[in-house]
Amino acid sequence: MTEFPLHDDDWYRTRLAPPQGRPRVVIDTDAANEIDDQFALAWALLSPEQLEVLAVYAAPFSFAHRKDQLPHASPQDPQFNPPGVGMHRSYGEIHKVFELLGLPAQGKVFSGSERYLPSLTSPCNSEAVAHLIATARAGDGGQPLYVVALGCVTNIANALLLAPDIVDRIVVVWTSGYPSHAPHINHSFNLEQDRLASQLLLDSGVPHVYLPGYHVGAQLRLSLPEMERHVLGRGAIGNYLHQLYTHNPLWSMLGMNSMVQPAYSWVIWDVINIAWLLDPAWVPSELVRTPTLGDDLRWQADATRHLMREAHEVRRDAIFSDFFTKLQRARN
Repeated sequence: MTEFPLHDDDWYRTRLAPPQGRPRVVIDTDAANEIDDQFALAWALLSPEQLEVLAVYAAPFSFAHRKDQLPHASPQDPQFNPPGVGMHRSYGEIHKVFELLGLPAQGKVFSGSERYLPSLTSPCNSEAVAHLIATARAGDGGQPLYVVALGCVTNIANALLLAPDIVDRIVVVWTSGYPSHAPHINHSFNLEQDRLASQLLLDSGVPHVYLPGYHVGAQLRLSLPEMERHVLGRGAIGNYLHQLYTHNPLWSMLGMNSMVQPAYSWVIWDVINIAWLLDPAWVPSELVRTPTLGDDLRWQADATRHLMREAHEVRRDAIFSDFFTKLQRARN
């Protein structure tokens, strides 16, 4: 088994303190999954004074494990394609966001794993994994590299297994699941599709900022009137985000049609990661013991485990106000 560095509580308290200055960031995203990743990625790239985004990695994804739970979905829906196909679709989507923002993607965008983590003894290398390891090691060890995980953590788990020393050099900022004290089964897309990678992330001791989707990130809803007032017409990227919102790729799979729902909104889950980096006060959090994740996808408390930072609230209006302001500024 891979041996990871061990640290005491004081080390974790220091490492998990709010970021200082202009943090170095890489973003790992399943951008073709739905629509929230594009919002988060655009916001990060529109914040160059606050975040140094060094690279964006394409993560694998597939809804195939949920096919039996979605009776209205067509078996041919592209969301059911194998995870490697999802990764390549996400790679293209990342390039599209860069293009719409008028930013160069060369040397910034990397393809990730073609499959989920097969075992703890068989990590898979990829462009993304190699870049993550090299970038983590290139730091001075003082300020960590923040690894922003917007999807499953397959690429990150592979990097940890291939280079366990990067535990000392990175902080993973990940959104998924329920709060660590919740008794519920974690039917969270980011957590469940590569359960082994999720377990490895929690067990490795890597410093981890955990941002629960339910029911913390779930407060980050946008309505169609807000999209029309604050996003539509805000440059090429604003128009594209509005198009995604009104033509959500998950609708056909979920049997939804927003046009016949008078009260319609959508959770823009992944902006919670960027919000915490831009201003941790927007995502209040505290240090707690890292739980283990059972094979049944339930949290298991363990008072002997290392510390992690866990969010318990969001400042929804402040978060979207900053996002809207930066979209407007980009248009001008």
